[in-house]
Amino acid sequence: MDLLNYAFMQRALLAAVLVGITAPAVGIYLVQRRQALMGDGIGHVAMTGVGLGFLLSASPVWMATAVSVLGAVLMELIRWYGRTRGDIALAMLFYGGMAGGVMFINLAPGGSNANLTSYLFGSLSTVSPSDVLAICLLAAFVVLVTLGLRRQLFAVSQDEEFARVTGLPVRALNLLTAVTAAVTVTVAMRVVGLLLVSALMVVPVAAAQQLGRSFAATFAIAVAIGVTVTLGGTITSYYQDVPPGATIVLLTIAAFIALTALATPLARRRARALAAARANGHPLECAIPANREATDEVGV
Repeated sequence: MDLLNYAFMQRALLAAVLVGITAPAVGIYLVQRRQALMGDGIGHVAMTGVGLGFLLSASPVWMATAVSVLGAVLMELIRWYGRTRGDIALAMLFYGGMAGGVMFINLAPGGSNANLTSYLFGSLSTVSPSDVLAICLLAAFVVLVTLGLRRQLFAVSQDEEFARVTGLPVRALNLLTAVTAAVTVTVAMRVVGLLLVSALMVVPVAAAQQLGRSFAATFAIAVAIGVTVTLGGTITSYYQDVPPGATIVLLTIAAFIALTALATPLARRRARALAAARANGHPLECAIPANREATDEVGV
């Protein structure tokens, strides 16, 4: 493949693989917690970090990481204590983050809308060697957290009260999930873009849920979809000269539609088999799939 002859494409493909792994790995916990749009909110806040990076002549990736982590922690605190006014506080945080980013980028020496666009929607040619190093380090952190603490994070995502009764540090794990989501946003922003990264955190998980019968299976399928669409979108972007972020998201939605179409007849066939088993007086056969799924989830 001739695209591998170019250093910028080698960096872009490596970044795409890491994004494809990390975004669904964190997204599966956000979907379980019904916080599917959290990535979108963090993306807005991260814009302030990007702007500060330009203004202070520092790395936009690391500045975006610091600001988005702070924003994610604030989101969790608002979720705990905000109650009736929490939605207003979150709205101000999101829009304030976006406005701050635009302002700082325009105040920075040489600031331009072109720089802003590459962070909002992703850009293959702007992934620098220093960006790749930062992405690799941040992705390693995300993978360690999402795999190393998968049992605890799954328990908290399913039922916070039950997790608290069992002795798990629920608030600490919630904060860690929020921080990991913030890190994932900054990992993905160079390829997918801050405004589109949330789709890559959520849609592959929704697609995987069409086929996965357990948490572990859904996790593996979601990551496989993520890697496939990010690589496919990056390669398509190179050959067709189209925006990488938009291409990746459209491929992700296409994967969701395809898997939904595939899963629907399978679900109907399974339902008919269970109905036939009940009619023939075999209740154990009806219970086996559900029990197997529950066992898989406990032993993730």
